[in-house]
Amino acid sequence: METIYIKKTRDLKENLRILKEKLNVNIKVEGRKITIEGEAIDEYNAQQVFEAIQFGFTVKQSLQLTEPDMHFVKINIKKATRRKNLEDVRSRVIGKEGKTKRTLENISGCEIVVNDNNEVGLIGPSESIESAETGLKNVIKGSKQSNAYAYVERMNSERKKHKTTDLGLKEKSKDEESDDIDKDLEDLDDFDEDKE
Repeated sequence: METIYIKKTRDLKENLRILKEKLNVNIKVEGRKITIEGEAIDEYNAQQVFEAIQFGFTVKQSLQLTEPDMHFVKINIKKATRRKNLEDVRSRVIGKEGKTKRTLENISGCEIVVNDNNEVGLIGPSESIESAETGLKNVIKGSKQSNAYAYVERMNSERKKHKTTDLGLKEKSKDEESDDIDKDLEDLDDFDEDKE
């Protein structure tokens, strides 16, 4: 059994049924105290989700952590910069009318939340969360937002370039098999000609 304390429970209470179903645990809410009971692995997954909810993510965003490839990362703004005015740094991360945050979310495919405790949280796929985290840290340190966008875009394109999409395990259509046989026969003919 795990116990967690959450500041804002309204979204949680409204989505309690969905949380119980998705997390496969029994959830008891008593004021701000949340008690989770279930199998050890389910409790661990639920704890991750509730940690993200506590941070400031919505229930829907936090439930993405139940997927195997999704991760939650926190960046402490104070540790990532030497600047004294952390409110200005938070403002840089959010951008005018939320533009910086929104653009980084769109480029990286990660959800981003900036909370009042001078922390930035990210939820995203493992393949892109590292570049998004680096881009955000660069903005926090004072780099131009456009440089951070360019970095994240470059990392995404490099990742896509190196990503292997076919491991040769999927079944081939009859036409593809026929083409492969024809190619093998041509190679065999070339090999025979070389031997002569």
